[in-house]
Amino acid sequence: MTQDEHRIHMAALLYRQRHAFLHEGPPDLEVRKARLSRLRSAVLAYRDVFKDEVSADFGHRSRHETDMMELACVIQAIDYLSRHLRRFMKRERRHVPLIYRSGRAYVEYQPLGVVGVMAPWNYPIALTLIPLVTALAAGNRVMLKPSELTPRTSEVLQRMLAEVFSLDEVAVVLGGPEAGEAFSALPFDHLLFTGSTQVGRKVMRAASDHLVPITLELGGKSPAIVAPGHAHQRTVHSLVYGKLSNAGQTCVAPDYALVHEDDLESFITQYVATVRRFYPEGPASPDYTTIISDRHYDRLCELVDHARRTGARVIEVGESPTRLPGRERALVPTLVINTDDEAPLMQEEIFGPVLPVRTYRCIDEVIAYVNARPRPLTLYYFGAEDHDCARLLERTTSGNVGINNTLMHVAQDDLPFGGVGLSGMGAYHGIEGFRSMSHAKGVFVQGRWNFPRLIHAPFGKLADIVISLVLRKAKDKGKTSSL
Repeated sequence: MTQDEHRIHMAALLYRQRHAFLHEGPPDLEVRKARLSRLRSAVLAYRDVFKDEVSADFGHRSRHETDMMELACVIQAIDYLSRHLRRFMKRERRHVPLIYRSGRAYVEYQPLGVVGVMAPWNYPIALTLIPLVTALAAGNRVMLKPSELTPRTSEVLQRMLAEVFSLDEVAVVLGGPEAGEAFSALPFDHLLFTGSTQVGRKVMRAASDHLVPITLELGGKSPAIVAPGHAHQRTVHSLVYGKLSNAGQTCVAPDYALVHEDDLESFITQYVATVRRFYPEGPASPDYTTIISDRHYDRLCELVDHARRTGARVIEVGESPTRLPGRERALVPTLVINTDDEAPLMQEEIFGPVLPVRTYRCIDEVIAYVNARPRPLTLYYFGAEDHDCARLLERTTSGNVGINNTLMHVAQDDLPFGGVGLSGMGAYHGIEGFRSMSHAKGVFVQGRWNFPRLIHAPFGKLADIVISLVLRKAKDKGKTSSL
C-alpha cells in the first residue's frame, strides 16, 4: 500500500471502531472479563506457533525466553487485570467541603474510546499484547501496529486476534515505516508507543496535531550501580541475566555498570565466569539469542570497534559462531572497560550484549554522573539498603528502580511501568495503566439541602457571614500548616 492507501484504510478502521463504541456504549465488567478470557485462551493455543515465528524473525531465539519473557508475562497481566477489574472500575468517593456537605462527589473511570498501540520488535508479543490487555480492561476498542522487523510474528498476531475479536473490537495494521507514520497521525483517543526516543519524538509530534494524549515508553541508558564490596557472584549473576537475556535487546537492560575502583578486576572475573556458566557453548548456545537484523548487528560491532580504537579495554567472552546456520548475527557477550564518556557507546542506548563498565570512588560521584545524563527508564542498585542506597534513590530520578535484581520490576503487575523525561512519559501497568487509558470523570450530586443557594445574588449580610467563615477557616488552616 502507498502511504495514502494506508491512511484511508486505517481511518476507515478507526471510524468503524469509534462508531461501534458510541453505539454500544461502555462495556460492563462481564464483557471486559470475557474479552480478556478469550484472549488468554488464544495466546495459549498459539504458544508453540509464537515461539517458532519469533525465533524465525530473530534468526534464533531461545524458546524458553519467549515462554518466560513474553507469553508468561501476557498471561500474568490478563490474570492480574481480571482479578482486580471490579475494584478498578468502581466509583471513587471524594471529599466534599462542609458548605457542600449535603451533596456527594465521586470519580467515575470511563473508557476513552479507541486506543492506538504502536509496538516494537524486541518483545513483539508482550509489548503488543500487554498494552492491548490494559486497553481492553479499561473498556476501549484497540488498533494495533506491530513492528515490521518481526513480520512473521506480526502476521500471527493479526491472524490470532482476527479469530478472537471483530474488527470493531480489535484491529491489527501491518506495514513498514509509511504505515507507522500514518498510524501515529490518526485521531485516537489515546496512543501508546514503545520504541526509541528519536522515533518517539516523531510520534508525539504527529499525535499533537489532534491533541491525542500519549504514553511513551522509550528506553535509554539504564545504569547499574554496584556498591563497594558487592561485586560478588549474586550481583553479577543478576547483571548477566539482565544484560544478556534476549541478547541485551531489552529496553530495561542494564546499559552500563558503575563499579567501585577497588572491585573492578573482581567484577570482570566474576562476569566472565558467569557468562560461561549461562552459555557453556558461547554465542552458539541454544539459549543465546541473535541480533534482530544485519543493520543492528553492524551498528553494535561499530560501537565496540570505536571503543577499541580509542583505547578502551575490550573483553569478549567466546567466539562468534559464524559457521552455524542462523547464528551469523550472534554477537559475542562483551565488556568494555572505562571507555570515554563521549564515545558513541556511552551516548547511545546499546540494545545488545555489550556492557560498558566505569569505575567510581564514592556515592556522590555516582549521583553526579547519573544526574548529568538524561533520566533513565530504570536504575539498578546492588548493595545493602543503607544510607548510600537511600541517598541514591532520593537524589536521582528514573522511571523505575531495581534493588539487587534486574528486570524483575517489570514483572510486578501492581507497579506502574514507564519512563520519565527522555525515557518516556505515562505508565501502562497496574492501576496506573488502567487509569491512563480511562477518563477520570468528576461528578458532584446535589443533595436535598442546597446551602450554597443562600449566598446567591442578591447578596446581603448572610453572604458576608458565610464568606467570612470560609475565608477565616482557610486562614486558620494556613497558620496551622506553617507551624
